[in-house]
Amino acid sequence: MSVEIAEDYRPSDDEEFMNEKQLVYFRRLLESWKADILDGAKQTITNLQDESGSLPDIVDRASAESDKALELRTRDRQRKLISKIDAALRRIEDGSYGFCEVTGEPIGLRRLEARPTATLSLEAQERHERKERTLRDD
Repeated sequence: MSVEIAEDYRPSDDEEFMNEKQLVYFRRLLESWKADILDGAKQTITNLQDESGSLPDIVDRASAESDKALELRTRDRQRKLISKIDAALRRIEDGSYGFCEVTGEPIGLRRLEARPTATLSLEAQERHERKERTLRDD
């Protein structure tokens, strides 16, 4: 059974947490985000193939190489993000999406809208970051 939602639907705190409408909303959000990243990757490949490496000016050539390196680093980060998106989509399928992997408590709609791949509640994330800082300072 598939639930249809309006294009302008936004999850509300008044609804049951992670009801079917919300799951459809977040699946749509994640799939759209992934499609945008993949489209950008295709555009990067096209740009890298189209650009000629035979710029006569050494400064222009260096600038073009720097731009390419930055774009490739950005695409690498986005490649890693795709695996997080895929993991979030799997969590939607198995029913664990939206719940903190440490505490089991709801992550919160606003946090999920801001970071749909979140696996920790805000409190658990803050504890994790404090622990990382403490370990890093040692």
